[in-house]
Amino acid sequence: MKTVLTIAGSDSSGGAGIQADIKTITAHGLYAMSAITALTAQNTTGVYGIMEVTPEFLANQLDCIFKDIYPDAVKIGMVSSAALIEVIADKLKEYKAAHIVVDPVMVSTSGSRLLAEDASKTLIKTLIPLAQVITPNIPETEVLCKMDIKNAGDMEQAAVKIAEFTKGAVLVKGGHDLNDANDLLYEAGTFEWINGERIENPNTHGTGCTLSSAIACGLAKGDTLSDSVKAAKEYISGALRAGLNLGHGSGPLNHMFRI
Repeated sequence: MKTVLTIAGSDSSGGAGIQADIKTITAHGLYAMSAITALTAQNTTGVYGIMEVTPEFLANQLDCIFKDIYPDAVKIGMVSSAALIEVIADKLKEYKAAHIVVDPVMVSTSGSRLLAEDASKTLIKTLIPLAQVITPNIPETEVLCKMDIKNAGDMEQAAVKIAEFTKGAVLVKGGHDLNDANDLLYEAGTFEWINGERIENPNTHGTGCTLSSAIACGLAKGDTLSDSVKAAKEYISGALRAGLNLGHGSGPLNHMFRI
């Protein structure tokens, strides 16, 4: 059985973060492992508290995982401090981890900054260059490339700019009222537009976490990056189309819609 490690925060309501990642990995028939960067008190209406783990404890978690059950792929989600980002980068290099997917959780869908300036710089300098692919949304892409994105041409220009400081590919996720659900994959100097289906469902909590985890599953199984992204987008569409409706805010996806 192929294995995937997720490094991210815990979502107490189960819709995003570690919980969404484990559900996604399990739904793909792979074995999920986790290193938790923070506990959160949250639900579908918002985040009400965050308690970070110490860098030493995060390092301990990663040592335990890599020394016993080596992951075939690694997905990294929200990491809120420079010290924790440095620990992750150091351990990934120490254990020569492969098939790394980084979801650079820097800016919320509404445009609020989620990562302090020093942590953002550390993410860009130490962690992003280790990734086989990074998966920024439009607001995060604007932060990374330092330009406004208004159309598909801007997305292509931004991807080229970001690729200057990452050794891997860039998946610029569409949406955000820009172009339905079409994403742009820029890999080895080549653009590939991967069209998606816009599904009218207000319950989209955890879509970014879920997509990046699904991509990691494809890479762990030996699929190409392009095929992994396409399969991940199909999985997201199915999870949205299932129409799960829980909570009083933006609810979670139905990660187990295939079961």
